[in-house]
Amino acid sequence: MITKPDYDQLYNIVEEQGGYFTAVQARGVGFSWERLSNNVKRGKFQRAAPGVYRLVQFPASAYEDLIVAWLTAGPQSTISHESALAFYELSDMLPAEVNVIVPRTASRRRANLRQHTNQLAPDEITRRGGLQVTTVVRTIADVASHGLAEEQVRQAIQEALQRGMVLQADLLTQAERRSGRAKKIILSALQKEGEK
Repeated sequence: MITKPDYDQLYNIVEEQGGYFTAVQARGVGFSWERLSNNVKRGKFQRAAPGVYRLVQFPASAYEDLIVAWLTAGPQSTISHESALAFYELSDMLPAEVNVIVPRTASRRRANLRQHTNQLAPDEITRRGGLQVTTVVRTIADVASHGLAEEQVRQAIQEALQRGMVLQADLLTQAERRSGRAKKIILSALQKEGEK
């Protein structure tokens, strides 16, 4: 058990998370509640949300709400669905709740979080700006499966293809892994793109 605060270890943690960390992570490297509070008062840490802090030498993220939600849900969670679509700027809709995929063992509900327990393959997760998020192709398949309006899914696919964020082959592979609505929408959107 670490009893003395280790700023170097804390820095290693926050570097991977865009400058943010949880109180639990800080305690793991020797920061007591009092030491956390003292660092906030001294201006070294900034409280982003209850239990989530930012090392002030890192700039605040434009996606702080997503980072806070991700860290609150736990390090094994991943930003997904409509929240990931907004993160990639493939939708102008802002979901009322932050969507995260969590391990099946995560049973605790949290305010303003919509938890999904889908399985993710390692190649369906990426890190951007310190945030763990589903890949663009996985995000599109998830929103197509979970009821986002068909026109909005088609628009996201078209924009992702135009911006070089996905390949048609990858979307086709993801469609083949799915059934029902997602497969139908993705295949239809790809067919329309092929007709242009």
